[in-house]
Amino acid sequence: MRWSFTVLRVAGIEVKLHVTFLLLLVWIGMMHYTRGGPGAALFGLLFILLLFGSVLLHEFGHALAARRYGIETPDITLLPIGGVARLKRMPDDPGQELVVALAGPAVNVGIALVLFLAIGTMAGPEQMARPGRGVAALLAQLLTVNVALVLFNLLPAFPMDGGRVLRAFLAMRMSYVRATTIASRVGQGMAFLFGFVGLFFNPLLVFIALFVYLGATQEAAATQMRDVSESLPLAAAMVTEFRSLPPEATLGDAADLLLRTHQHDFPVVDAAGAVRGVLTRDGLIAALRLQGSDTAVGSAMRTNIPLVSWRVPFAEAFRLMQDCRCPALPVTDDHGRLVGLLTPENVGEMMMIHGALRPEETPGWRPGRGAGAAGHPTSAGRHDAERARDDAGG
Repeated sequence: MRWSFTVLRVAGIEVKLHVTFLLLLVWIGMMHYTRGGPGAALFGLLFILLLFGSVLLHEFGHALAARRYGIETPDITLLPIGGVARLKRMPDDPGQELVVALAGPAVNVGIALVLFLAIGTMAGPEQMARPGRGVAALLAQLLTVNVALVLFNLLPAFPMDGGRVLRAFLAMRMSYVRATTIASRVGQGMAFLFGFVGLFFNPLLVFIALFVYLGATQEAAATQMRDVSESLPLAAAMVTEFRSLPPEATLGDAADLLLRTHQHDFPVVDAAGAVRGVLTRDGLIAALRLQGSDTAVGSAMRTNIPLVSWRVPFAEAFRLMQDCRCPALPVTDDHGRLVGLLTPENVGEMMMIHGALRPEETPGWRPGRGAGAAGHPTSAGRHDAERARDDAGG
């Protein structure tokens, strides 16, 4: 997540803070300081840090439960509205997803029980009810917050824990895609409810409503993508009409292609059809500003973009593109020659077309123009590269 930085690493999981979290701390400290001075500010900051400690443990509950099923969690990010554990994938089995979803609230239940026992040994009910800033009062507030976290997270507002629990139960009785669609719609409905209540009582609910609505929409789209991609060949999703650049082309040549075509990113291909790298639009603009138009494209291209064989399933290629955050993923034939490109734009268009078709109209996706009748790639991609080389003056 952008604007985040790592503060520690626990059990192989990076714990990150978003910069807005630091702004929250500043705001909390200033608000309490103006009301009660340095002591109040210290108490407010201590409480908010302990509160987010509970949130962090909640997210570790999800992460460690997922690890039990072989699912890694690269990082956990703390935001002003809560925490986000970035699991590499969600469990395919509904029973496993149920365990992972409930693991977080279960941690808060455990924290609440420990706090209840600790408070009972420190103060009686009369002292707990009195306002103050003692240790017992602090623990009592944390107890209340952890109970609230359990109740709030178990609301059936996908993608919160309660929404995932709902999907898990639904997926035991219907398809995973249908279960996700229903859970997402319930989550969107809850988001509208949060937003409506927030307009009149608590503006923070408006931000939570936006987070829930976007999360529900994105989860539904991602699930549909996974459902389609599992049986989709890579040849059906890759772009086969594209322009490439030779290594000796200049940034001026690349700029000319950028202006004359709708393409944003250009593979750099040698005379044998082997991919040397990818020149991205951002890289081109930055290099033009610093180095000038006569510089060779090789000095500005990205060389850390992986190549993917046309035989790789689309789902695997798409995951690879997401992991490397590549603007375009070059697709090669069995001899390492470029035959296509996988781009986020083309994938999005393919998904829109697939979503617009009724199930009975969905075709068995045919190979693109860069593949032969049997699904084997032809030399069309190389011909495109040669034509682009001629246009670029190579």
